[in-house]
Amino acid sequence: MAGYDEEYRRSLDDPDGFWGEVAQDIRWTRRWDKVLDRSNAPFYRWFRGGELNTCFNAVDLHVEEGRSEQLALVWDSPLAGEVRKLTYRQLRDEVARFAGALRRQGVQRGDRVIIYMPMVPEAVVAMLACARLGAIHSVVFGGFASHELAARIDHAQPKVMVSASCGIEPGPKTIPYKPLLDKALEMSKHKPERCIILQRPQQRADLGPRDLDWAFAVEGARPAECVPVAATDPVYILYTSGTTGNPKGTVRDNGGHAVALKYSMRAMYGVDAGEVFWAASDIGWVVGHSYIVYAPLLKGCTTILYEGKPVGTPDPGAFWRVCAQHGVNALFTAPTAFRAIKASHALPRR
Repeated sequence: MAGYDEEYRRSLDDPDGFWGEVAQDIRWTRRWDKVLDRSNAPFYRWFRGGELNTCFNAVDLHVEEGRSEQLALVWDSPLAGEVRKLTYRQLRDEVARFAGALRRQGVQRGDRVIIYMPMVPEAVVAMLACARLGAIHSVVFGGFASHELAARIDHAQPKVMVSASCGIEPGPKTIPYKPLLDKALEMSKHKPERCIILQRPQQRADLGPRDLDWAFAVEGARPAECVPVAATDPVYILYTSGTTGNPKGTVRDNGGHAVALKYSMRAMYGVDAGEVFWAASDIGWVVGHSYIVYAPLLKGCTTILYEGKPVGTPDPGAFWRVCAQHGVNALFTAPTAFRAIKASHALPRR
């Protein structure tokens, strides 16, 4: 606790010095002019004048620094009956190819891309590919219905949509995504130029004139290099649920986002590069953005992407099976998950 108290006190007394020191752990293409810009308070901006690429720091940097054969991502799906593992080199190559596919569809720095996908590796690839190009991704939770998706399409005005043919729920049963996407596009005023659809083997989707199969999209695409962006440029927009009104879009900037998340892996979770981190959440929520995708990859960890439930896939031991099978060093999840596991073990009353 002594170390915590010291860091906490310094962060308040000297935020410029403290966060300027922390930020040196990020690879910058241009150093910042000012750590904390207070000129338009209360709208503070971090690392004004700095340039970086978040995807480079999350993927390419580790390949450069000798972690190319370390596992970056482990996809564990009891619903699909499959486990897939990607090293940092493999993840970099897949992200660069899909970024090239997006660029071939006209996506450039500052464009928006909506990702409406289940918990599959391609969803993470799509997020990182957007960050690689300097484009702004907006992930929409796969459980949202068409009218919720349409509202986000109209607000973000994406150039491209990325989706999948289906999701999978316990049973197992497939949930077709394409009809939900098509209905949302009928409802929305804004019409994206292209929809890239990942065809899952559990259920394929019929494609229309606006649609492009993921496999065809990446075929022959030239891998894209990382595009430096301003630290104050957005990396993503994530919308609130909209349960109390219209969804509000929360914007995260590249610079402060990367610095804070990489720092948090050590300071908050005690996890270092090379260790295995599992945030049992969904990439449709901010926890999934932060601790399934960006923070562990920025730190050089192996991150777990789990397509399943705390119970019912197939039993309440699912979480512990994942931890044991993949050597998880730290698990981050919601109390709701533990309550569900506990309730499933409760003995019937006499």
